[in-house]
Amino acid sequence: MCGIVGLFLKDKSLEPQLGALLSEMLVTMTDRGPDSAGIAIYGGGTKGHAKVTIQSANPDADFKGLDAELGKKIGAKVSSTVKSTHAVLDVPTEKVAEARAALSELRPNVRVMGAGEAIEIYKEVGLPVEVVKRFDVTKMSGSHGIGHTRMATESAVTTLGAHPFSTGPDQCLVHNGSLSNHNNLRRELIRDGMRFETENDTEVAAAYLSSKIAHGQNLGEALESSLNDLDGFFTFVVGTKNGFGVVRDPISCKPAVMAETDQYVAFGSEYRALANLPGIEDAKVWEPEPSTVYFWEH
Repeated sequence: MCGIVGLFLKDKSLEPQLGALLSEMLVTMTDRGPDSAGIAIYGGGTKGHAKVTIQSANPDADFKGLDAELGKKIGAKVSSTVKSTHAVLDVPTEKVAEARAALSELRPNVRVMGAGEAIEIYKEVGLPVEVVKRFDVTKMSGSHGIGHTRMATESAVTTLGAHPFSTGPDQCLVHNGSLSNHNNLRRELIRDGMRFETENDTEVAAAYLSSKIAHGQNLGEALESSLNDLDGFFTFVVGTKNGFGVVRDPISCKPAVMAETDQYVAFGSEYRALANLPGIEDAKVWEPEPSTVYFWEH
């Protein structure tokens, strides 16, 4: 039992409120998962630049002087913004792969949470209220975002095991449920060149979608493919640079509700996560159908 939320804004005037709205939605789902929590925010980037979100258990030591050392290593200007145990590195887009490789050499204990032109990911062990406060999520703006509060069933309670999982540029996924064929899929994806940081089944689902997208499918097509290839119980909410998608398995035993207005599309594991959104009283509210892909894109 985990709690999932997602918010895709159609109305740009709401973008300064994205972090606050999404935070309130996630905190409302606290009792569905007390182990760890995380949020991905898609905010405005700078053309030609990428964000690399990193995490450290010892941020004072690992983040000190990192931007200068990394910049020297990759031959480009690097700047950083530190938020508690996380930092967001600004690097030239064409240098992301080089920067990730250099990070493993310069700071072997640092872990990459996600990378892309728009995405920032913040996740830690603890309750949602603690996580959103630690990273000042309520003050963040953006076009869309997803969040998760976890009750661990498939792997250890760690920062790396928290959701969202990001396995491709500007891609991330949150999941309620469990996959039964994740070990076989992991082996197939490793042969296809994917790398894994954890034993979590959700990371396999994220990597599966990233692999499909890397082979030419769009998010909607990748989610359709997942219905044939993934076994188990799942509700996925997925983010890309411009898109927001939802899919449930054919049995759909995990709770889910959606709402849509002229201003936004919202997802929650339960309606109470949506109850305080602006204009919710006039929204179209429905339960997502089994084996049906819902997908919006800016």
